[in-house]
Amino acid sequence: MRNIKKPLQGEYPSYSHIYMDLMEDDGKVLEHLWQNFLEIKDCIQSLPKEKLTYRYAEDKWTIKEILVHLIDDERIFAYRALRYARNDSTPLHGFDQDEYAKFSDANSRSLESIFEEYEWVRKSTIALFEYLPEESFTRGGEGIDHDGSIINKRTVRGLAYHIAGHELRHFNIIKERYLN
Repeated sequence: MRNIKKPLQGEYPSYSHIYMDLMEDDGKVLEHLWQNFLEIKDCIQSLPKEKLTYRYAEDKWTIKEILVHLIDDERIFAYRALRYARNDSTPLHGFDQDEYAKFSDANSRSLESIFEEYEWVRKSTIALFEYLPEESFTRGGEGIDHDGSIINKRTVRGLAYHIAGHELRHFNIIKERYLN
């Protein structure tokens, strides 16, 4: 798979360091995306069914909701990467992750259906980044807050690393808060 250099500070919002810090600086973000998907799938499929809808605290997401959140987030950030890669610098609105989770109906879905969708999205994301022109990775754009103000700037490679680091952060949370 193609190597993509890790983004430099300034190619992603400051809060995203929590995702970037989890990623190695080896350029193998696409390989990490695939391997992490396989590791998460193996881990989650081995859990008892009741763990999949467990909440460690009130208003916290279940494992199924986290998985669907990862799918939603990946779709949105891959879409942003496509827009910026094609030199579309139109500022893009964010999304309310809690509202998305609330209306995902994740807990009524089978784990098999969630992982089927997750795999399709993951393969699509990898293909997107694999075949983008090299010069597109440093192109970027801006995000818009609810009040219309510009809140962050990201590059295409910053978005690739966001997707991978965001997934790792949630996987770490699952291991720390749901499996102990």
